[in-house]
Amino acid sequence: MDAKRVKLVVKSSKCHLYQPGDEIYFDESVINKEKSGALCMTALNALYPFVFAGRKGFVWEETLQCTDCAESVEFVLQEVQE
Repeated sequence: MDAKRVKLVVKSSKCHLYQPGDEIYFDESVINKEKSGALCMTALNALYPFVFAGRKGFVWEETLQCTDCAESVEFVLQEVQE
């Protein structure tokens, strides 16, 4: 099965690192740094299992939450159609 290209899109944020609409692109197992905004290690660590599943074809419609609760950032995972 070919890996899909996915992105995390910020839905809402109380964190100074992210604004709604910010995106993090994943090309296979690599983060596309040219297309992506800020790369918070806490958010990436918390959300990577969902990103991995999305790359394998399962994309959530629900909101995904960063585990750093004090800064509350919500993401949605989307398949990249490029």
